[in-house]
Amino acid sequence: MLTSVHGLTHPSEWIQRYAALIAPGGTVLDVACGAGRHMKLLSEMGLRCLGVDQSASALEHARPHGEVLCADIESGTWPLPGRRFDAVVVTHYLWRPLMPTLVESLADGGVLLYETFAVGQETVGKPSRPEFLLRQGELLDLSRQHGLTVVAFEDVWLDHPRRRLQRLVAIR
Repeated sequence: MLTSVHGLTHPSEWIQRYAALIAPGGTVLDVACGAGRHMKLLSEMGLRCLGVDQSASALEHARPHGEVLCADIESGTWPLPGRRFDAVVVTHYLWRPLMPTLVESLADGGVLLYETFAVGQETVGKPSRPEFLLRQGELLDLSRQHGLTVVAFEDVWLDHPRRRLQRLVAIR
């Protein structure tokens, strides 16, 4: 279920596997970062992190691992216009209107590390609404539309907890 997934304190295996593609000493934008589980991992690798989330209480846990910004990125204007990052990390979050902005936030050579729920998830738990589930190949389509080079892609079922995910690593 979503609550158990969001309760995870360990970084995603996908993010761990591909974090080495981020330029040494680079900047990372962690979107909907929550308590900063990926910020912790990435800051320990010597990367400079900025975590954005709408939960001020969650950001208090992320603060030791980098800069934090409390913002509602779904209903307001993008709080980081013109900023570019060596990586953009997104896990367990989908707001389609924001996807082009996230790609534009990548510096040349920047890495997009994306992992979120996909169609099929509704059969085992939340999220179950279509607007929060990626359609088949949707992250690949995003990459093609924006001229990103795909390094890795998976459309998988995972256990513990049981969930359906799409995962992408792409370079601008």
